[in-house]
Amino acid sequence: MPASACRATLAGERAALWLGPDEWLLIAPVEGAATLAAALRETLLSLPHSLVDVSHRQIALTVSGSAAATVLAAGCPLDLDERAFPVNMCTRTVLARAEIVLWRTGTQVFRIEVWRSFAGYVSAFLAEAMLGIG
Repeated sequence: MPASACRATLAGERAALWLGPDEWLLIAPVEGAATLAAALRETLLSLPHSLVDVSHRQIALTVSGSAAATVLAAGCPLDLDERAFPVNMCTRTVLARAEIVLWRTGTQVFRIEVWRSFAGYVSAFLAEAMLGIG
């Protein structure tokens, strides 16, 4: 688990994103997800918690390349300069009118977690923003 808020840690294909004081988003491959959930339930048994599978609710999109931060800045109010938003920083924010989780996974790579119902809108917004950059 991350040691600091708004940070992500990786272990193989799994990631833990600390989104708030009592909120983490765990990302793992579908294969083995049930085993992971069972292990977490066992580990957290004596602690107050809520463990909810939201995999059906959202999808991931990747924005990458030298203009990735510029494309996202067309609809995201955050300062996406790498000094302000370094690799493995993550947070809830908005992109245009959609709530997203934004995670910088590389110098020029961002992962967007968005609710399925907003995926088409976010994809179309990103395509439009890319056209504006050239």
